[in-house]
Amino acid sequence: METLWLMPALACYVISAMIFVASRFFGRTRASGWATMLLGAGVVLHALDLTARGLQAGTIPVANFAESLSFLAWLTALAGLMIIVRRQMAVIGAYIASAVALALAVSAVMMHGARLVIPETLRSAWMPVHVTLAILGYSMFVLAASTSIVYLVCESRLKTKRAIATPDDPVPSLEKLDRINYSLLAWGFSLLSFAIISGAIWADATWGHFWSWEPVESWSLAIWIMYAGLLESRLTAGWRGRRAAALTIVVFVVLIGSFVGINLMYPGKHGGSFG
Repeated sequence: METLWLMPALACYVISAMIFVASRFFGRTRASGWATMLLGAGVVLHALDLTARGLQAGTIPVANFAESLSFLAWLTALAGLMIIVRRQMAVIGAYIASAVALALAVSAVMMHGARLVIPETLRSAWMPVHVTLAILGYSMFVLAASTSIVYLVCESRLKTKRAIATPDDPVPSLEKLDRINYSLLAWGFSLLSFAIISGAIWADATWGHFWSWEPVESWSLAIWIMYAGLLESRLTAGWRGRRAAALTIVVFVVLIGSFVGINLMYPGKHGGSFG
């Protein structure tokens, strides 16, 4: 299904990413305000696209991997926009907008000419609950990885005695970035936990068993264990700062690999809808 809103939303994300990157590279930090507004415009247009697809499908539009990727891009853009505005963290805009633009571009290519079909087994009140929790949890992990990249970049600049901020573009301290990273990880982990629980209840109601150990479920559990270990290491072993940021990025790479690889090759009963 084609809508009038997808391409304009993608254009806003792409231009926003370009301005964010250029503003950091050339020191034109005041341009970040325009990039933020374009990111917000992309979120609104993208929401209209998802709404149109949802009305046509009669439920949340995540019938396949491409649509799930689009939904993930929108939730990430929305959550990222809130952090940029509320916490005055335009510094992460280049990473958030770029990731969102790339995800939506891939989604748009895969959805071109495709028909939106929701399998009958997925038409349940549990579907929007389970999928939204899972993908919103993933969006928190995207933001945590972006914050970790900013942390590592800022730490590297400090070590080489290079400026990391200007009067009109303040950058949060490393301590604040570390706290934000932990908060995002905790939110993502909680949301993923509730997603797994709701998925198990839905599976029992639909197929008569809570767990089937298919690839999507197994990798979701593996990702959950990895993030649980990452949070535990912060609480008990005191792994913070550079080490925590690096581990956040490593686990996120594993998450992306499983989300893309498993959903494309071995979606199982999930039909490629979510990871």
